[in-house]
Amino acid sequence: MENTDPILEARRYVANASEIIEKSVYDPETNLYRDKKYVRIAGNTLWSGCLIALEAVLQIRKGKGRPSIEKYKEAAGKRDRTLLKYVNAGYETMHLFMGYDGSKERKICDAGFERANDIIDRCSVLMPKTALAS
Repeated sequence: MENTDPILEARRYVANASEIIEKSVYDPETNLYRDKKYVRIAGNTLWSGCLIALEAVLQIRKGKGRPSIEKYKEAAGKRDRTLLKYVNAGYETMHLFMGYDGSKERKICDAGFERANDIIDRCSVLMPKTALAS
């Protein structure tokens, strides 16, 4: 059953990503995760959770094709400058460094989780009251 609160749903994605990254096995000696496959999956899961929260706050509607990151950045910039900063940093960290590159560096992965929480926390502050009532 799908959660009706997009913020709670986004937080569920972060929890899932946390479970996924553990499968990669962290090597404290090198400060690296061992398997980039799980880093990629965790990064994409984090970003997907952020998109749920962003779509609810920014009222992004899916029309023809997929909304581009530029559409999210434009809407965030019009709505809240802090959110725009978080989106820029989060896209780079979660989607590009983790999701595409599969960076095994712990600092990058930790930053991905931090950025996801920043975006979701900011969205929870900006959430339209009507979205929470439905």
